[in-house]
Amino acid sequence: MGQLVFEGMPERLYAATPARLTTYTDCPRRYRHAYLDRPTPARRGAMGHTSIGASVHTALARWWGLPRERRTPGQGGRLVEEAWIGEGFRDPAQSLVARDRAREQVVGYLDRVDPDDVPVAVERTVSLRTEHAVLWGRVDRVDDRNGALVVVDYKTGRSVPAVEEARTSLALAVYAAAVAAAQRRPCLRVELHHLPSGEVVAADHTEESLAAAVDRADALAARLAELDGRHAAASAPAADELFPARVAPRCGWCEFRPVCGPGRTEPPRSAWAAVRD
Repeated sequence: MGQLVFEGMPERLYAATPARLTTYTDCPRRYRHAYLDRPTPARRGAMGHTSIGASVHTALARWWGLPRERRTPGQGGRLVEEAWIGEGFRDPAQSLVARDRAREQVVGYLDRVDPDDVPVAVERTVSLRTEHAVLWGRVDRVDDRNGALVVVDYKTGRSVPAVEEARTSLALAVYAAAVAAAQRRPCLRVELHHLPSGEVVAADHTEESLAAAVDRADALAARLAELDGRHAAASAPAADELFPARVAPRCGWCEFRPVCGPGRTEPPRSAWAAVRD
């Protein structure tokens, strides 16, 4: 039975992460498979590049929790070994090479980090309430730079992110707004820290640009709340129309490619194709 709604009751807020919102904008069909279809369709297996990213994020988060005397670059490398996820690689040899490379990248990155400059937050869940939604997610790190708050997001992909990626990221903008609300002070700078290259790609928001990004997220959440409700009563053909596949080269990587007819028109990519040899 659906939830009873009485006159004067407040509208039910749509709970979502920025990743859920951007999944829809990238491909409505993938959004439907990931968040609405029950049972969830079969997914392809783990991907090597996501295993690398998860392992590095875990190691960097744990590093800040170490006692000060153990907060060294070398210890960060050992944490990568302890956190390593060996799934999605061509074979154990490729996994070991990737692990050693990730360890070296973390050691090099931490060699440029002041262990005494403890962040305001590490791997912290933040949330933000808007008119139609409750938006939430996990922030890799929040720094205090001379009184100014900065959202830091780690990147482990092969390509150095562009400044435009930091500036237009819906997730980073929502996180900055959520951090500002929680800390009761401005948070306008967002940074992508690319470990393979050591590059830091930054973007500086204004209060107006952050508000505009939050408004976009709120409008998208309201739209998805309506689509989610229509999906519950839709037949399979109707659901396909509500959530069309947006075919692009990325379909070759998609975890739902095995069950997506349109997506299978793109050549498949192996689970380890994005891992540098």
